[in-house]
Amino acid sequence: MKIYSYSKCGTCRNAIKDLEAKKIKFEVIDITENPPSKNVLKSAVKAKGLQKLFNTSGVQYRELKIKDKLKSMTEAQAIDLLASNGRLIKRPIVVDKDKITIGFNADEYKQVWGK
Repeated sequence: MKIYSYSKCGTCRNAIKDLEAKKIKFEVIDITENPPSKNVLKSAVKAKGLQKLFNTSGVQYRELKIKDKLKSMTEAQAIDLLASNGRLIKRPIVVDKDKITIGFNADEYKQVWGK
C-alpha cells in the first residue's frame, strides 16, 4: 500500500493515523516531490472522476486558474498536468492493488481499508 501525502497537510496526517490505528503497513510518498504516476492517476480518474483529483482549495490551483483551463483540456492533458505537479492533486491518495481513496473520510476508510 502507498499513501501519497504532504507532511504539512492535516488531512494527510489524519489519514496516516487512521491507517496506523488499523495496523496497516504502508509506504508514505511525498506527493509534492513524487506525484503519482500517470497510470495511478488514470486509475483514480476511472474510480472517482477527474474533478475529484484536483486540490481545488490549493493555492496553485487558484493561481494557475486551473478551473477555467480544465474546460478546454482533454483528460490526457489534465492527467499530464497532475503528474507534473503534485500540489494540484487532492491528498492524500491511498493506493493498494485495485483499491484507491482520495482525500480522507473515516467512513470511507473503514469501508475500503477495513476495521
